[in-house]
Amino acid sequence: MRRLLLAAVFACLCVSPATPQPRGLKVHISVDMEGIAGVVTGDQIGPQGFEYGRFREFMTKEALAAVAAAKEAGATEIVVADAHGNGENLLVEQFPPDVRIVRSWPRKLQMMGGIDQTFDAAVFIGYHASTTNPAGVRAHTFSSATLTKVTLNGVEMSEGSWNAAIAGHFSVPVVMASGDDAAIAEIRKVVGNVEGVETKKSLGFHSALTLTPQAVQGMIGPAVKAGLARRATLAPYKPQGPIVVDVTFKHYLPAEVLAYLPMFERSSAHSVRFRAKDMAEAASVMEFIGEYRPDLAP
Repeated sequence: MRRLLLAAVFACLCVSPATPQPRGLKVHISVDMEGIAGVVTGDQIGPQGFEYGRFREFMTKEALAAVAAAKEAGATEIVVADAHGNGENLLVEQFPPDVRIVRSWPRKLQMMGGIDQTFDAAVFIGYHASTTNPAGVRAHTFSSATLTKVTLNGVEMSEGSWNAAIAGHFSVPVVMASGDDAAIAEIRKVVGNVEGVETKKSLGFHSALTLTPQAVQGMIGPAVKAGLARRATLAPYKPQGPIVVDVTFKHYLPAEVLAYLPMFERSSAHSVRFRAKDMAEAASVMEFIGEYRPDLAP
């Protein structure tokens, strides 16, 4: 009996520790509105527009199509960032209860709010082309009212490529993007051959040959699944440091005033340049540029 007891104790001591369970797939989904199917003018994208209510529904359904596909591909954690306008566009009650949603501004990491190094993939829904692109529908970079160009280490940025660089800071690859044809082309040129859903073909700043919302919603799921399946082959977009950002304003005054701060160099009448240690810091500076007003009040 004693021998049996000793053998049992020895066997317990020799059992290898439990194998750690792999963590689940974690996906960040950033949702803009100008690239949603059917969007062509301000009538669809702001609370004052007569079609805004309907297009909030379409925006939400395109985001939900991405969420459903990510879940089917194995995602156990999903964060959705409302990245358009006031950041209060998505109809939050329509999302599954286990999805977390980032809303409103200001917030760190801008349109990528909520992302960190624990994520496995990023998805862009409803994106648009940059302000320097003459072909995009509602094309702009961060602010259609104030900015005319943003470059990162000499490369002209769209919101898609800038946000891919933020994701890349955390070693997270962008696996899929949807938007008009100009937006998808810009993202792929800088970031790489991500999966894409072309929601419409630009016919001008305020016109497009568009697919229907139902058609696009049906295309998003397969593209998200394909992107997640390829994520190991899609390298994160990581601009090499130090990060040098050039920002060009429509008016000269912001450039003049920012140049009073020692971190900014006035590189032309309408432009400033700043350096950042990494993309997280660069994103914070750009958030300050976009959000600060001297008359801020609660």
